[in-house]
Amino acid sequence: MTARRKSNIKSTLARQNFYDEKSLMQPKEHAGICRSRPALVLLLFSLVGIFAAVATPSAIGQETISELPKEKQTALGLYVTAAEAYEMWKAAPDGVKVIDVRTPEEYAFVGHAEMAWNIPVAFVTYQRKDGKTEHGAKMNPNFVAEVKRLAGPTDTLLVMCRSGGRSAMAVNQLASAGFKNVFNITDGMEGDKVEDPGSVFLGKRMRNGWKNSAPWTYGIDPERIILAEGASKQTKP
Repeated sequence: MTARRKSNIKSTLARQNFYDEKSLMQPKEHAGICRSRPALVLLLFSLVGIFAAVATPSAIGQETISELPKEKQTALGLYVTAAEAYEMWKAAPDGVKVIDVRTPEEYAFVGHAEMAWNIPVAFVTYQRKDGKTEHGAKMNPNFVAEVKRLAGPTDTLLVMCRSGGRSAMAVNQLASAGFKNVFNITDGMEGDKVEDPGSVFLGKRMRNGWKNSAPWTYGIDPERIILAEGASKQTKP
């Protein structure tokens, strides 16, 4: 994890009172040995090691921020992997909301994080024209409004799609609406494709992603699927 990503996550958690920095840097059990310089140096190195162990993403091959594809970058510049997002939510389930912006079909049939709210940023459309079925996409005009019903502008939101592209679009929409602490889950639900030619999983989305690094389910809680009016599939004869 880069220093910038550590700083982003740490500052956000601090604003939400997820940890007391003073107690982190000066644990009571070390109060007696912090008086000597060698012991203090040793303690600081130990704390750095502990922080690195906790903060290091478990996702395989996760890109650094500078290497993120352009379509995954956002105006807010706040990024986490799926593994990191799960740890953030576990640390404060009442203060962190996970928003899944994939289509309802993906949410239901591909699987989803159990705590995630499904607020699609776009819908798939189907139309019959000249005897052929055409597929398209329609942006959800109520996306920001629905998120505002769920969260406030300073709440911590973790946004995911399949692999980080649509979620970046969603984050930018929320940023334009005044939201400040919105993280893009860069590897999404399914993750990035395996690129190793020697792997039997070449081309499969098994490098990272929520499905490969955190608990998920097919079970549906209807209250967590938020659809805009008129979002159903459209068919023309």
